Amino acid sequence: MNVQSIDIGIPESGRLEIAAGLSQLLADSYTLYIKTHYYHWNVTGPMFNSLHLMFETQYNELALAVDLIAERIRALGVYAPGTYHEFSKLTVIPEDSAVPKTDDMIKNLVAGQEAVVRTARSLFPIVEKTHDEASADLLTQRIQLHEKTAWMLRSLLE
Repeated sequence: MNVQSIDIGIPESGRLEIAAGLSQLLADSYTLYIKTHYYHWNVTGPMFNSLHLMFETQYNELALAVDLIAERIRALGVYAPGTYHEFSKLTVIPEDSAVPKTDDMIKNLVAGQEAVVRTARSLFPIVEKTHDEASADLLTQRIQLHEKTAWMLRSLLE
């Protein structure tokens, strides 16, 4: 990982550890963006219009989120990953091998949203230890949004 020499009150080792975690969050978020966009294009059935619009809202939000996460990595003096190759190594969200049925799309997106929450939550110990309030704020916002989105998606399955 390339790291710049900066003095923002967080030691280099802490910045590297936070950036590594944020890189996984970035990879998970970008992979979820791709999956959500893919489902937006390919959803079918009686809920087509509602899900098509819901997925669009979700992938647009994720597109903004990946920029915020990558910019936080850069603010820590580390280069952000940005290739499919890097993301595929970092993410825990699986790719689809075929277009799933609508209910499976929703289940997969719930699982993806929850995975992003787990990744974000796992970063709090190092963020708190290094007093990185800016990253903590970003993580809190991401967790709140992904938990709400997962709840909304789960509600469709009841």
